[in-house]
Amino acid sequence: MRAFQHFVLFAVVAYGFAIGSGGFSQEFRSAHKLYRVVNGKVDARTYNGYRRYHAGCNHCHGPDGVGSTFASSLVARPLDIDTFRRAVLSGRSSSGSSVMKGFAGDPNFAPYIDDIYAYLQARADGALGRGRPKRTRP
Repeated sequence: MRAFQHFVLFAVVAYGFAIGSGGFSQEFRSAHKLYRVVNGKVDARTYNGYRRYHAGCNHCHGPDGVGSTFASSLVARPLDIDTFRRAVLSGRSSSGSSVMKGFAGDPNFAPYIDDIYAYLQARADGALGRGRPKRTRP
């Protein structure tokens, strides 16, 4: 029985070490996430997404993606990546009238859709707060 107790103690310690091995460095990332946030700092893609979002999207969708009086929040109910890409490239319409123009031909946004999505995904997941994020350095 003593061997079993040592095994359980070892398992508990190993589990605690695995959980705590990141120390206090909250790291947010998984296979289906486009962003990476470590110790409150974002990767280059997410930082670029922040910059691109605030260069054009925030005028309608509000600061940090929280929405406005005439455009929906992009963080309260996030779209999946394919729907987001279609909406940004092709625009959105409602009852035949254009709600949002498409940005397929805009070199400031079209190539950076995934970066913008990464930023909004981090905001929606709570991995990133409001305001300019700090950037990790390579």
